[in-house]
Amino acid sequence: MNRFILNETSYHGAGAINAIADEVKARAFKKAFVCSDPDLVKFHVTDKVLQVLEKNGMAYELYSDIKPNPTIENVQTGVAAFKKSGADYIIAIGGGSSMDTAKAIGIIIANPEHEDVRSLEGAVQTKKPSVPIIAVPTTAGTAAEVTINYVITDVEKNRKFVCVDPHDIPVVAVVDPEMMSTMPKGLTAATGMDALTHAIEGYITKGAWELSDMFHLKAIEIISRSLRGAVANTLEGREGMALGQYVAGMGFSNVGLGIVHSMAHPLGALYDTPHGVANAIILPTVMVYNAPATGEKYREIARAMGVKGVDEMTQEEYRKAAIDAVAQLSKDVGIPQDLKGIVKEEDIDFLAQSAMDDACRPGNPKDPTKEDIVALYKSLL
Repeated sequence: MNRFILNETSYHGAGAINAIADEVKARAFKKAFVCSDPDLVKFHVTDKVLQVLEKNGMAYELYSDIKPNPTIENVQTGVAAFKKSGADYIIAIGGGSSMDTAKAIGIIIANPEHEDVRSLEGAVQTKKPSVPIIAVPTTAGTAAEVTINYVITDVEKNRKFVCVDPHDIPVVAVVDPEMMSTMPKGLTAATGMDALTHAIEGYITKGAWELSDMFHLKAIEIISRSLRGAVANTLEGREGMALGQYVAGMGFSNVGLGIVHSMAHPLGALYDTPHGVANAIILPTVMVYNAPATGEKYREIARAMGVKGVDEMTQEEYRKAAIDAVAQLSKDVGIPQDLKGIVKEEDIDFLAQSAMDDACRPGNPKDPTKEDIVALYKSLL
């Protein structure tokens, strides 16, 4: 049996944030707890949503104590702030950091037995659904607005942990490309490559099946044709990436990922490496490693990325073509090509063990050993 979980409702396109007022009224919500990171507040991106609330006379309280890689402390502070606010729903505005913080807060408010946060790691069967969340992404990458996953950093243990819980999915996703128009090039590139990694890992993961394949192949196609334009801040590129990353999220949330993500997570925890950058650097190398366990899937990845003549290629040729297309896209949008200057060789054993312990690792199409992970990290130095 396969299970598929998506938002109750999603809105897409320029101006979609105006639908928030209709949803709040229809659901009879009283006061919003708005989670948004400090930079979005500083540069008035958050204001776009706050203006919708103010125009419609809707009460809210703003919470912005959010870090790029949200920590246990951030979540616990947020839980305390939510309790004091008198809010009955959450609006999460931002990238993965805001969304992940909001999800953890919402889950703990509904399930206070998990207030330690650490007990939420892995596939936890919480008893009650999260406080209702309306998610408004400002980056085109994480797809946290449509997933049942979130990631929290344990500072004490220098590790990130993945939480997988059907109860945390936002009830409403509002995917408005105008909320993403101020993203700088570097962030656009990194989050875009994160989305491509979601689509490719989701397509080849052990849990993949026909329904998820449909989403992932379409996401690869959309992202491949849109990311360069999004980095150049074209309207078509922004709109394409807003949709492509969401479509990828619809798929991978339901079937899992692989060792690109499990290797990227400890880089964020130990060095604060941007998640999308880590994924983009690691992806082509892991694709080479995984190729023998992917059957004919790399042919379809190459096709979706616009490679011509794949049906006339040998298996070796189309696998190489798919990997080359990913590497070229990453290079074109300015992603570093290796982990030099990021990873310290003396940390590799710790990084490899963290990757082995990561919740994404079991989904990888090829079962890695710790020695395999060590070799993959070293090959990228």
